[in-house]
Amino acid sequence: MKAASIAAPCYEFYFAPLDTLVTVENLPQGPIIRASRHTFSAERKACFIRELAAEGFIADKYRWDHAGAMEEVQWIVDRSAFMPDAARLAQTRRFVRRLVCSAAVLWLILMAGLILGWTR
Repeated sequence: MKAASIAAPCYEFYFAPLDTLVTVENLPQGPIIRASRHTFSAERKACFIRELAAEGFIADKYRWDHAGAMEEVQWIVDRSAFMPDAARLAQTRRFVRRLVCSAAVLWLILMAGLILGWTR
């Protein structure tokens, strides 16, 4: 019998004033926090970790233990982790091309109707 692999819960947060996207992955060995930009000070990081623990996103030990538990938390600043992959970019480009072509065809039909006097 195979052991069931359970994916670690992952949460996303967006800080609009900082224009920063943050994901929190809660792993057994400690949470991994990925940020799109380096906009958090050390004090703000500690406050954010305490808030996560208070809301139940990560273990409660990170809420109270400031020295030992905070070392288990990994902060990774990596903009490329939040960028779309090549397949998603290609899909978006195809959609935009179809949208622009459809709008151009519709505009041509409307202009032809106006010039040929279809409206009376």
